[in-house]
Amino acid sequence: MRRTRPVHLHWRYIGLVFGGGAIGTTIRYLLSLSVPTVDGIPVITFAINVVGAFALGWLLAGLSRGPDRGIRRVVRLFVGTGILGGFTTYSSFAVDTDGLIVASNIGGSIAYAVATLLVGALASLAGIAVGTAINRRTAGGTR
Repeated sequence: MRRTRPVHLHWRYIGLVFGGGAIGTTIRYLLSLSVPTVDGIPVITFAINVVGAFALGWLLAGLSRGPDRGIRRVVRLFVGTGILGGFTTYSSFAVDTDGLIVASNIGGSIAYAVATLLVGALASLAGIAVGTAINRRTAGGTR
């Protein structure tokens, strides 16, 4: 009986995640340098997380049309886990929220945290809806 190693133990898949993560993290870093905070609120971190949540929802809905192997697995690991995982940032969100508290901007901290979570969840649902609609449209033979 042949045993198959789990995906996370294959060097090529680890490399895909690593390479994609380096790309996503670099894009996030460059964007964060180019957009200043607004009244201490890190709007770029908010925007990055919302865009990333939408993109992840769209991507995963699109990839759900078939089994997780071949090109689907490569795209999921390189783009989803790698690029979008590096692009989005829960750690910066947490540090930014804490920074607002430390700066005595409790209202801003609460608003930022709630807005990030709520709008991010809605963006993810919207991405899933878009990906599902595209799947239905392409499965029906129309473009």
